Amino acid sequence: MNYKIVSDSSSDLRELSEIDFESAPLKIITDNKEYIDDASLDVVGMLSDLKTYKGKSRSSCPNSEEYLRAFGDVENIFCITITSNLSGSFNSASIAAKQYKEAHPDCNIHVIDSLTTGPETALVIEKLRSLILEGEDFESIKEEITDYNTNHTRLLFALESMHNLANNGRVNPIVAKMAGLLGIRAIGRASDVGTLEMICKSRGPVAMVNDIFANMVGDGYKGGRVKIHHANNLSATELLISKIRESYPDAQIDVGFAGGLCSFYAEQGGLLIGFEI
Repeated sequence: MNYKIVSDSSSDLRELSEIDFESAPLKIITDNKEYIDDASLDVVGMLSDLKTYKGKSRSSCPNSEEYLRAFGDVENIFCITITSNLSGSFNSASIAAKQYKEAHPDCNIHVIDSLTTGPETALVIEKLRSLILEGEDFESIKEEITDYNTNHTRLLFALESMHNLANNGRVNPIVAKMAGLLGIRAIGRASDVGTLEMICKSRGPVAMVNDIFANMVGDGYKGGRVKIHHANNLSATELLISKIRESYPDAQIDVGFAGGLCSFYAEQGGLLIGFEI
């Protein structure tokens, strides 16, 4: 039986070895430009543009037709999207899945609301790949991946700016402005219901890294896999890796550059950390 995994581009994955995989791109839209979040996007250039841009900006999710094209023509499809509390991507994918099932009644298709984004979603996708390659049946995979996503992964993030989050109604504009003026890094998590939850504030990169690690441990981290996606901030990423390895020298830590959508919200210098508990 053939399988395919589809995600929107918030996972920051553009390819996946050994399994048929496709990323449906989200878009970042300003008054004068549209950035398509695919493998060809110059994310550093986008961040530079947005740093000096004064107008309104927003993100746009894939529509159901784009998801239908991504599904292709296979027997078994798992689709995972950014949290439905931040985007309409899950709704678009669910509409497409219903249409696909009507046209292919013998297929299996399951859409997952990740309740998160970025590197935590990437962990779930890579776990899906492992379960498929192990030869488990579709229903068993559904059960196991739901448990993994809900009970065994978490997401933290650290932001040097909250301008775009404020512009899009995700945080209070006054809070965002004061944080920027005071040089405060805001640290937060993806909540159990898929909202952004601010948990503490840090001054300076060392304090930020210490606070991130303390919250990882507080959330149940004990040396499992870690994925760090950064928005052009390799120095803070390396500090965090060193901090993790002080306590867990054998931890598997993967590093990647945040894609367009995650970089849009994390902004220049932001970090997103997905980890197993």
